[in-house]
Amino acid sequence: MIKSPDSPAALTAAIEALDERLSQRFIALDPSGYFLIKVDSEAGELVLEHFGNTIDEKGLARDSDTGEVLSCKKGGNGPRAASAVYRGRSAKQIGIQLTEGDGPHPLSCLDHALYLGRELQKAEQCLREGRVYVQD
Repeated sequence: MIKSPDSPAALTAAIEALDERLSQRFIALDPSGYFLIKVDSEAGELVLEHFGNTIDEKGLARDSDTGEVLSCKKGGNGPRAASAVYRGRSAKQIGIQLTEGDGPHPLSCLDHALYLGRELQKAEQCLREGRVYVQD
């Protein structure tokens, strides 16, 4: 059994250290694409943009149309058009749009779905509190 830290501050620090360590692990990209999450405060909605990609033999994400490697740097390959846009007032509403119904569904990896759930919850909290959301 793991002993819990003695104070809420110590617990918070331990969780943050664990999350930082886990963020350094290798993650295979979802061949179904990737998402950008935004908060539209004026409309009171979360916005989830889906972008398709192709994963090559080296594990690099490439633009499905041009074959160019997708950059992680801001402004990298220029703006791309989203293949789909999902809007909703809550993380749950968008999650249902992504996973229920006849499909096709834009996710093929469980770890990607879990990541999106966490990020959508954070974005929803920012929407509720009027704070700026930055996707992790």
